[in-house]
Amino acid sequence: MEHETYLAHIAEQSDALRAAAGKAGPDAQVPTCPQWTVHDLVSHIGGVHALVCAALERKPEDTRPKLPVPPTAWEDLLTWWDEQRSTMVERLHDDPAKRVWSFLPELGSVGWWARRQAHETSIHRLDAEHAVNNAVPTLLFDSEHAADGIDEIVVTISPFMVKRRPPEIDGTLLVHAADAGRAWLLKAEGGKVTAGPVPDAGTDADANLVGTADAVYRAAWKRPSTAIYTGNPELRHTINGG
Repeated sequence: MEHETYLAHIAEQSDALRAAAGKAGPDAQVPTCPQWTVHDLVSHIGGVHALVCAALERKPEDTRPKLPVPPTAWEDLLTWWDEQRSTMVERLHDDPAKRVWSFLPELGSVGWWARRQAHETSIHRLDAEHAVNNAVPTLLFDSEHAADGIDEIVVTISPFMVKRRPPEIDGTLLVHAADAGRAWLLKAEGGKVTAGPVPDAGTDADANLVGTADAVYRAAWKRPSTAIYTGNPELRHTINGG
């Protein structure tokens, strides 16, 4: 997607996240993140946005930014997060190709961070919606945005994350977002994972994750979903390394 589209998604999803967080209240439990309250969720997303603010002012070779401690009082926390995300979006209006610090040094750029935050904020918006009266959200991510999010987690995030928890099984997992007409294949071998798009959703694999782009997007991030998983259950852990 275009850089401006990512920025629009960040604004839309963060506004919706804030609205849902306010409706749920700071003490509400987040069913999709069982250890968190909504207060914890807002502290997390505010901290992430503070990290990005700092990253966008650093060079790729610089050290990881040290982050401020979020405020404890609920209204102060909301105000602080508003400041972080406003500054982040302002800095993301830079040249998308500009190289900056990232936890993936070879990929760090303004454009990469815009994409990462479009999906970070979208998934946590979903968490906030789940926290409102412990309800199942009615929101639907459009297929282009969801498919882009699947591509990011499958191709970019998962191979990095599995380094922390290498898979103990070899095999292949086909991920298919049917309505978007896109498919990806993850291959686990020797404790490593490689992944990329494939042109044919009929590619043979040891396991399959299939559904609408919206459903697969949620499933890839371990959120409740209507996507269908078949085959070796252990291969599911190759997505995001979780």
